[in-house]
Amino acid sequence: MDMGVIRRRLALGTALLATSGLLTLVGPGVREASAATPCPGRKVRTLTFSTGYVQVYKKSGYVCAVTRPKTVGARKYMMVSVQARGNQPVPNKGQFKRFAGPVKVHAGNRCVWIKGAVGSGSVSTGWILC
Repeated sequence: MDMGVIRRRLALGTALLATSGLLTLVGPGVREASAATPCPGRKVRTLTFSTGYVQVYKKSGYVCAVTRPKTVGARKYMMVSVQARGNQPVPNKGQFKRFAGPVKVHAGNRCVWIKGAVGSGSVSTGWILC
């Protein structure tokens, strides 16, 4: 085979790979990735309140929670806290745009108490996931 033909085929293959990579970055997957949660595992609860919601996930004995506002915009006070029964609460609070957390604790088979807040609205569960 002629060296010119080999070079053209290599160039074409490289161009196709680069194009497919760009399409992957620009395609609809970007929208899904931006909405993805920072918590691993399966969603077990969504706790709603007037100004936002807390998403609770569980995987291999760990519980993870994230507080999100109903409307994303300017920085506002947000808080999420997870407490496994018998342990101290683990909070994450401050001025955030998109979410507070993730907070991940090892609960094993113990109950957890989850709190979340966005601005003046808040939620507190009591002992759940027992």
